[in-house]
Amino acid sequence: MFVDESERGGYLMAAVLIAPNALHSTRSMMRGFLLPGSRRVHFKTEKPARRRLIADRLACCDLVVNLYSGRGNSERVRSKLLPLLVEDAIGIGVTRLVLDSRDPVANGRDRLVIGTRTKAHDAALVYEHIQSSSEPALWVSDAIAWCHGAGGDWKRRIAPITGTVVDLGQL
Repeated sequence: MFVDESERGGYLMAAVLIAPNALHSTRSMMRGFLLPGSRRVHFKTEKPARRRLIADRLACCDLVVNLYSGRGNSERVRSKLLPLLVEDAIGIGVTRLVLDSRDPVANGRDRLVIGTRTKAHDAALVYEHIQSSSEPALWVSDAIAWCHGAGGDWKRRIAPITGTVVDLGQL
């Protein structure tokens, strides 16, 4: 499971479930979208035509994206969403959880939440924070979070791979 967040009128976490046997092809596909000189695909900076191309290609992939959102202070919302995301990951048998790295303090808060949940369930969930430029699978969650947050046609484009949507509303 690869997780990235987006902030647009609220806080959104996109958790992409990629089967181990599809991880190599997903990474290769995403690397294929890199522009010369780019280190990563970042939807916020992509042109609309490229966004459409990437979103449409992702919608045909064998993956599922669960979305978690809420409105209010970003850190407060994240502190409510992350435990739900981890509980869901454990419940469906996820063995590896990768989050887009933020800063050392924020990553530490995440590790505390994740560690508490995995210990409570005696789960064998490995988790880590990675810089998005180092992990193309995180580019998928970035793209999906952007599309869902943008709404309208963008949200429709990713509907085939959208799984659970949890909205906690205003916090």
